[in-house]
Amino acid sequence: MTATDRFDAIVIGSGITGGWAAKELTEKGLKVLMLDRGPMVEHGVDYTYDGKPAFEIPARNTMPPPLVESDYFIAKNGYPKPANLAFYNNDRLNPYAYEDGDKFYWIRPGAFGGKSLIWGRWSFRWSETDFEANKREGVAIDWPIRTADIAPWYSYVEKFVGVSGSHENLPYLPDSEFQPPIPMNVAEKWLKGRVESEFPGRKLISARVVNMTEDKPEQGRSKCQFRNQCDRGCSFGAYFSTQSSTLPAAMATGRLTVKADTIVTGLDYDPVKKRVTGVRVVNTRTGAAETLTARIVFLCASAMASVQLLMNSRTADGANSHFNSSGTLGRYVMDHIFRVGISGEIPGMTEFIEFGRRPAAVYIPRFRNLNGNESLGFSRGYGYQGGASRSPAHPQGFGASMKHGMRSYGPWYYGMGAFGECLPYEDNHVSLHPDKRDRFGLPQIKFNVRFRDNEIKMMDDALAQGELMLKQAGLKNIRSSRSEHVPGDAIHEMGGARMGNDPRESVLNKWSQAHDASNLFVSDGAQMVSISCVNPSLTFMALTARAADHAVKQLKSGAI
Repeated sequence: MTATDRFDAIVIGSGITGGWAAKELTEKGLKVLMLDRGPMVEHGVDYTYDGKPAFEIPARNTMPPPLVESDYFIAKNGYPKPANLAFYNNDRLNPYAYEDGDKFYWIRPGAFGGKSLIWGRWSFRWSETDFEANKREGVAIDWPIRTADIAPWYSYVEKFVGVSGSHENLPYLPDSEFQPPIPMNVAEKWLKGRVESEFPGRKLISARVVNMTEDKPEQGRSKCQFRNQCDRGCSFGAYFSTQSSTLPAAMATGRLTVKADTIVTGLDYDPVKKRVTGVRVVNTRTGAAETLTARIVFLCASAMASVQLLMNSRTADGANSHFNSSGTLGRYVMDHIFRVGISGEIPGMTEFIEFGRRPAAVYIPRFRNLNGNESLGFSRGYGYQGGASRSPAHPQGFGASMKHGMRSYGPWYYGMGAFGECLPYEDNHVSLHPDKRDRFGLPQIKFNVRFRDNEIKMMDDALAQGELMLKQAGLKNIRSSRSEHVPGDAIHEMGGARMGNDPRESVLNKWSQAHDASNLFVSDGAQMVSISCVNPSLTFMALTARAADHAVKQLKSGAI
């Protein structure tokens, strides 16, 4: 059946980019329908464990092993917990072909609001170095945009979401429109002086996160309360989410309709007019199917889900996607390297303790391969996210002496983990399984994505340099770890429908607009040509706002 309601735009996905698409399109006058496969989450109302102590959370917020084995195998890697389980995908109900390709941890949300409810909130701008890297090194294809194209949109987004951070004037990590930074504690300030003195050119700076340090009364959002329970949902709206920010803005226009519990299974296509003509959906509760129509479609389902949907929108013979004339759809999939950690004991300063639980602390920006003359055996670079803290002393003895001992604190410790860039490889790809389907008839996705020699050497260097920095800074009892790192584990998967100037080698143009369908825009992580070494969500938001502005102009001019 075909829905009778007409919309100017359909937004598929309600996460970080879907929320921005809905906000921008409605505020520019369009009637918008936003779809998400997960159940609705009302801001504040449905944050079940917001502010609750551990003893009020099932199993003290520890995942029961039988539940992990039966329904949430991805929890073995440390993400879903009882306090935020309602926001995550159920792996039993919604599987992917995990056993049939390379090992890949596809960590998916399962609620309206998507990853905006559970993201890490670290937010960075890209530098010109990031956009130019592919061309400079002859890797994959060149980005069709540069910093000048996206800088105004970074500013536009940052002023709305609220990014806390410090102005550093670093060419390789451009400053944002900042609220005051989350303060460093005394140990981090001490370490900053040591690291920057021992390693000229390296910096230890305040975290750059979308945890506000100032109120936004016009949005009904309050500054961060330093509870560090962000992944449960924040009724203060102190961090950016669809629920706290873009959804209320879009709803305020009176032009937004939302449909939760609605999975998209494919896009109908007119090959003559090169347009999407319908969005096929299934109600996840009732199984009812329908086709929805609109003048434009924004696909913001998350990188791999968007690629899966594009691949399943196929020609009549089922041989190929309508949107794969370039042959690149599903290829050049990337994720950050992640599982490298270094920690050590900071001497002294035991007269100081820290109150509150900051949601983020400090960052050491990339310092490798910035000058073009290093001989490191690998290209690109990495940065470290970290922080210093003191924990209560471990119980000793019994009775009163144990109680008094527990009121004291142990030494200061500093720990950090590396995030590094993965290169875009053509054969790092995803595909639709020929036989396995999910409960809605959608072919399951299969991953063939691996880290290569360049990423392994980068991880080796990140471990060695982290140990060296902490040692020369004067820390004691330094420990390091490098566990198996599986693509997807950093939850920064990107690529699969890259943008480019040439339709013969890319899926999208520089406006996130499909070469094969003028009224289709894909503005989530699928569009990325490379991935830098910094967290990507701020760039996704800026590209989405930019794409929405272009789409509306195209509509009004009659080009779409």
